[in-house]
Amino acid sequence: MIVWYILKQKNSSASLQLSNLKGFEKTPVSVKIYLRHLLFVFRVLTISLLIIILARPQSSNNWQNVTTEGIDIVMAVDISGSMLAQDFKPDRLEASKTVASEFINGRPDDRIGLVVFSGESFTQCPLTTDHAVLINLFKDIKSGMIEDGTAIGMGLANAVNRLKDSKAKSKVIILLTDGVNNRGSIAPLTAAEIAQTFGIRVYTIGVGTQGTAPYPVQTPFGMQFQNMPVEIDEGVLTQISQLTNGQYFRATNNSKLKDIYKEIDKLEKSKIDVKEFSKRSEEFYLFGLVALILFVLEMLLKYTYLKSIP
Repeated sequence: MIVWYILKQKNSSASLQLSNLKGFEKTPVSVKIYLRHLLFVFRVLTISLLIIILARPQSSNNWQNVTTEGIDIVMAVDISGSMLAQDFKPDRLEASKTVASEFINGRPDDRIGLVVFSGESFTQCPLTTDHAVLINLFKDIKSGMIEDGTAIGMGLANAVNRLKDSKAKSKVIILLTDGVNNRGSIAPLTAAEIAQTFGIRVYTIGVGTQGTAPYPVQTPFGMQFQNMPVEIDEGVLTQISQLTNGQYFRATNNSKLKDIYKEIDKLEKSKIDVKEFSKRSEEFYLFGLVALILFVLEMLLKYTYLKSIP
């Protein structure tokens, strides 16, 4: 472009030709004669900067230290019919889902899975760091998905099976139930011993108010709620937690349940190996700004002060 511009200037001819220029010898030279080349300079600089921008300049590598929690967590949730009791708002199951979702959102670096149990147990979501998918699957669980009952041992054993091959520094199960084990082929304490063997810590949560609670009961006139005694096998839940170096909590309302999850969140904050990674920053912004300023200046001068008349 520069060579082309120089050759063009050499071959240019005046629009108005005179036979003799002696009368103009002492005429002062206008500064515009020299500034007229400024437009071309601006154009060349603008194109040069655009080429640099397209080359995508980046800063040198910045090394940052990042710590991760390194904890694998499986949440084992009771979805038996009694979880529809309305001593929590709107009921035990929905309150548990809401609080658990908040807990999941607060642990972005952990792998978390979901196991549900009632009369039997199955895995709703394996260990994953895709918490958006996990929360959606969490929202889908409801009472009646599987045969009714309370197979605490089966739920715990299923959760242990999901964690036994984990290489994480810390392996945790959060077991939430509102009843007494009355189904399943594995006793709760047997499942706890298996968890202990694999170094898995179990936090147990008993959900239910003290005294009585309105339970859903199927009658000839449809589903109705009747006040019935709250029966939670706190002895077994306490033994499970003690055997695996965990803790047992009792949630009697929504706020207490939320406090329990906050407490578990604090207890499981052990850091593991520090990882380093290279972070690069895009540096084209300044070049783009300068290119824009030069382009605007060129246009302004071209049609104002340095405007050429053919």
